[in-house]
Amino acid sequence: MSFNIQTPRGVIVTRKSGSGSVTAELRWNDGFGAEESAKFDKAQCIVDSECLRYMNPLTPMRTGAMIKSATLGTVIGTGKIVYAAPYARRQYYNNLGGSPGHPQAKSLWFESMKASYKGAIARAAGVELK
Repeated sequence: MSFNIQTPRGVIVTRKSGSGSVTAELRWNDGFGAEESAKFDKAQCIVDSECLRYMNPLTPMRTGAMIKSATLGTVIGTGKIVYAAPYARRQYYNNLGGSPGHPQAKSLWFESMKASYKGAIARAAGVELK
């Protein structure tokens, strides 16, 4: 049994033998060289920056420390946004809405931001959504 995972950079081919062992092989796309990789990395930086920017008004804010913790905790270009504040997880899942600094804040602010701004973020990164 085998299956393929297609990515812009190449294909991951995974095979499972009858004995249960799994092997994976990465096959790079011929046209995905340094120039294409640089475009991909630049687009990821744009997506990360835009997500942080659009999430700011939706993020609960009393002093601004949690928003600053996202700016400091996130390495732009990795595709991973990190809120370093210890209480961020609780706020993300349990906020009942509103805060002194951001009355439109709510729980699950990334999901809310994504629903509202995914098209704008994709355009900024030069990606066409289907």
